[in-house]
Amino acid sequence: MNPLRYTAFPTPNGGGNPAGVVLDASSMDAAEMLSLAGELGYSETAFLFPRTEREYAIRYFSPKAEVDFCGHATVAAAVALAEKQLGAGDVLLSSNVGEIPVAVAVGEHGLRATLTTVTPATAALEALPELCETLGWSAQDLHPTLPHSLAFGGLWHPILWARSRQRLARLDYDFEALRALMLREGWGTVSLLFRDSPALIHSRNAFPIGGVVEDPATGAAAGALGGLLRAADLLPEDGCFTVLQGEDMAQPCLLEVDTSGEGGVRVSGTARSIPAE
Repeated sequence: MNPLRYTAFPTPNGGGNPAGVVLDASSMDAAEMLSLAGELGYSETAFLFPRTEREYAIRYFSPKAEVDFCGHATVAAAVALAEKQLGAGDVLLSSNVGEIPVAVAVGEHGLRATLTTVTPATAALEALPELCETLGWSAQDLHPTLPHSLAFGGLWHPILWARSRQRLARLDYDFEALRALMLREGWGTVSLLFRDSPALIHSRNAFPIGGVVEDPATGAAAGALGGLLRAADLLPEDGCFTVLQGEDMAQPCLLEVDTSGEGGVRVSGTARSIPAE
């Protein structure tokens, strides 16, 4: 099995979040997929199972476990399909959380994929005090008016807003304690944010359950965030905003989020093939 390697959500100047892609995993079982994801060492690898020419089942594995949904690996897989087999156009991916339509088009910086999440949801973040203690955040570190909440766009993510960009830049938490809390609560990542403006949000996503301290780009969390901001009426007039993630890791990533209309949230970005070493 020769997996493809792509980096998703790069900025025009580089960066991005690496993902593995297997275009036809029909012969693989879960143990083999987990083993391959561990060998690659990326936060997620996408495994595709062809159904029709433009319909696929998709599964995602981190080095530690299967993940029900992953945005950056979805973008990587859709661009890989377009480059290697299908060309630009629409593809329908059936994940563990439901159907994920993806549109791939030729853009200014190469192929650009736009995924649409399942219908988003929000819930109260009952574990906020415990989460803050685990992260080493005090009440003074939290933004006083933005909603600290749970948000869903395929996975549940706690959403915490930092009072300052400087606070967001400091990420030093108890890895095992946060991992245990996330497993107990069923969270996908922990989304830590600073709102520069309604149209520009800086993001960091802790991902210890995936075996890494931080994920450079998290499309699932960006989609969930879009649903939360739509529900809270905190969006620009056109319903669109940009998420900058991975900046503090020297892996800058650019995610464009469109919450206009109803139903799923659209998350867009490019992906580029990583040359073989």
